[in-house]
Amino acid sequence: MTDGEKGGVSRRGFLKRVAAGGAAMLLPGTVSASRQGDELASLHDLSKCIGCGECVSACTEQNGYKYPEPQKPFPKMYPSRVKVADWSDRRDVEERLTPYNWLTIQTVEVDWQGQSYEINIPRRCMHCQNPPCANLCPWGACARENNGVVRINTDICLGGSKCKSVCPWDIPQRQTGVGLYLKLMPGYAGNGVMYKCDRCFELVSDGDVPACVSECPEEVQFIGPRHDILARAHGLAKTFAGDLDENEFIYGEYENGGTNTIYVSPVPIPLLAKALEAGPGNPHMDPVKDMMAQDEFLGMAALAAPVAGVAAGLLTAGAKFIKSGQQDKEETHE
Repeated sequence: MTDGEKGGVSRRGFLKRVAAGGAAMLLPGTVSASRQGDELASLHDLSKCIGCGECVSACTEQNGYKYPEPQKPFPKMYPSRVKVADWSDRRDVEERLTPYNWLTIQTVEVDWQGQSYEINIPRRCMHCQNPPCANLCPWGACARENNGVVRINTDICLGGSKCKSVCPWDIPQRQTGVGLYLKLMPGYAGNGVMYKCDRCFELVSDGDVPACVSECPEEVQFIGPRHDILARAHGLAKTFAGDLDENEFIYGEYENGGTNTIYVSPVPIPLLAKALEAGPGNPHMDPVKDMMAQDEFLGMAALAAPVAGVAAGLLTAGAKFIKSGQQDKEETHE
């Protein structure tokens, strides 16, 4: 069984949807681009989203096998300021991002040009082009792939939450009681593993589309080479903007130096940003400067890179050694 088949959306299911008309979600060149590792982006047409939640359910169905299964009771942490983050008894929460819910829908009501609009906004990782989470992870557990996916390697993540603290949208979420820290330094390490959307990397790398894209009944999302997605986004934004600046209707093209999650809204983005009730697990839509262009973060990245590379290698080797030892024990008991 492949990784893609472990989830709820298989290649067979994908092909069935394509035959039914779902090919419109896949822009020309996407399959070849994904297999070649070219940068892919997704476009969210917010004028179409009805907030049905099918994308949320599809994400859980596809990625549920990746969710954490923590060991309890949790080890006591030193220093005590490292707080427990436990979502294992609240796995059905969909109103915010959690280690068990990588996609949430925010709903706002705004007035624009004499009309009232209810706008539903699917939110997940923005998959930045130059992500601070990947550049600044001290353990090298987070990385950006050539196809634009930003992934956390849960095998070596120690849950230190550096990725969350440097993310402009506070996307990654931690679950205590799971991961490599339990085998290394259960009382002193990072206290778990960080989780977030990985854009169904196993599907994308196989030339398919993420589950949230393929399962949407309204075709809210499209995925394709980034330059094609941006062209499509600007064309759509012009239809909403009229004589106004079309850039006011697009979010994600330049935020944090550029992302691979592009939103096009039927109303100006600043109206959405003002109406959003942002908070823990609910990202904002405010303007975001390029964090990796700031001297502070550039210096941190320069110092972290060589250490993170070595750390990632050691942790990967350690994780494989521990896994091998566990398998040997299981075989011995059998």
